[in-house]
Amino acid sequence: MDGREGGREDGVPRVVLYGRAGCHLCAAARDVVREVCAATGERWREVDVDDPAAAPDGRDLVAELGELVPVVEVDGVRQGYWRIDADRLRRALVPPRA
Repeated sequence: MDGREGGREDGVPRVVLYGRAGCHLCAAARDVVREVCAATGERWREVDVDDPAAAPDGRDLVAELGELVPVVEVDGVRQGYWRIDADRLRRALVPPRA
């Protein structure tokens, strides 16, 4: 799943949600990510940790993330797992005003 706007100059979404099918926390995290990214204009994508073909760079996501899912990263930096905090995600996406 990808949002429609924003993202890095190379077109890669800044936000990645790692989850798995049938995970109720993943469904809740998807709603948070969708809402925050829509409000900030950022693109996002979802990666199923149980699908080896979906793993970027050949990573073993099951071994790496295990029971932490859902996990949200912004620009490759983990911003949360299990219960995703909308305010923390928003702060990671929107730079503080000077």
